[in-house]
Amino acid sequence: MNQSGRVVAITGAASGIGRALAFSYAARGARLALADWNEEGLEAARAELARRGASPLEVSVTRLDVSRRDEVFAWARATRERFGVVHVLINNAGVSLHVPVTEMDPEDLKWLLSINFWGVVHGTQAFLPYLIESGSGQIANLSSIFGIIAAPGSSSYVASKFAVRGFTEALEIELRQAGHPVSVTCVHPGGIRTGIVRNGRVRGAGPGSSTLEEAARAFDERLARTSPQECAEKIVRALEKKRPRALIGPDAHLLDLFARIFPSSYRALLARLLQRSE
Repeated sequence: MNQSGRVVAITGAASGIGRALAFSYAARGARLALADWNEEGLEAARAELARRGASPLEVSVTRLDVSRRDEVFAWARATRERFGVVHVLINNAGVSLHVPVTEMDPEDLKWLLSINFWGVVHGTQAFLPYLIESGSGQIANLSSIFGIIAAPGSSSYVASKFAVRGFTEALEIELRQAGHPVSVTCVHPGGIRTGIVRNGRVRGAGPGSSTLEEAARAFDERLARTSPQECAEKIVRALEKKRPRALIGPDAHLLDLFARIFPSSYRALLARLLQRSE
């Protein structure tokens, strides 16, 4: 699929996967509507895009809280008005929370779900009319390998990513049934070298708990095997091929296989492995 001139809207574009997606699409000649709550990071991304040759007319940046439905709909309208059309929406914004269920604060859970899940819902509903209007629309929603397999200490994050997966798969069926010209891709990254854990929240003092620095270091050293740039390229290629599902990283493929082979017993197996490693 030729991306030249296509309009791509990306949330969470100030850093990590979102920023890398902006660079990947810009290199393919796309026009970009970038959004994030981090204005400084957005401006840095815009400056880097300009340095790489992107015209200021081809890039818009918007400070956005995806948990606020009115802000997301206003951004969608502004994007459509500025570029005249929207072809691709990537709901990438997300946060992390590490806490045992027994110590979970409902406010932390609400905060995470408002971004990881409701941000996806808001973005999808706000942009869908414009994507249908384009005649060749695409939606990519960022779930996670933890939208396929569960992990201890991350129940709220896991819940949000399973919810994104279910929402996205149901959306794909609805659009196919209605005959709308919009393809849908659910993205399941494994460990990507981003600041999601370092910028997230860590709570609790029970077994398996850790400080934010400890959790971030463990993620960086043990799990983050794929670069944001490699991840972004794989996502773009998956959308170009209109794949309904994209597993990103060797760990994502391995854990997906693990869950397929042991769909009912993987949780007990994982618990034993973790107990032995303590």
